[in-house]
Amino acid sequence: MNNEPIWTKDQITSAEQLRENIDQPHEAIVKKSISVIDETIRDYVSKSSIFFLATSSLERKTDVSPRGDEPGFVKILDEKHLAFPDRPGNRRADSLQNIIENPQVGMIVVIPGSNDVLRINGRAVITRNEDFITSQGWDGKTTGLAVVVEVEECFVHCPRAFKQAGLWSQDQWIPKEEHPNTSEMFKAHLAINGWK
Repeated sequence: MNNEPIWTKDQITSAEQLRENIDQPHEAIVKKSISVIDETIRDYVSKSSIFFLATSSLERKTDVSPRGDEPGFVKILDEKHLAFPDRPGNRRADSLQNIIENPQVGMIVVIPGSNDVLRINGRAVITRNEDFITSQGWDGKTTGLAVVVEVEECFVHCPRAFKQAGLWSQDQWIPKEEHPNTSEMFKAHLAINGWK
């Protein structure tokens, strides 16, 4: 008797198989991607207070983490580079360690209240140059580090996901009393790892 999960059957393992289910994108969807920071991207980024940073190590350890601050905390340096501060946090430094091994990063940039999303892909470096960090005028404490991304690809992403999720529609949110208790989750995960 075969006990393999049903989802292991009919897996997609090639681009050709993928395109049997999903048509090629419209030419405008491909052409909307640019490799420079133009004025429209500069304006969008200046109004964003949060983005999600995706990184991956050489061993394929992936990480996605939110980075938030006052609007404009991501600084546009020129038409190819942007920068953001590293703020003190839990000290895991997963994203930063991944960048050291593999500089390829992805950013999902969001403006709260807007269903539109800006995607940025590029190569990152970590700097601890005090003059550079001071020159950016970031308020608040940093770890003494900043990340500079050389932009390779920018494009606006379809707002469908946020609309379908009702992300900004309070009437579609689950009641606060039904929210998962992350403190309990934290304790449960410590217990799984034998930590008391």
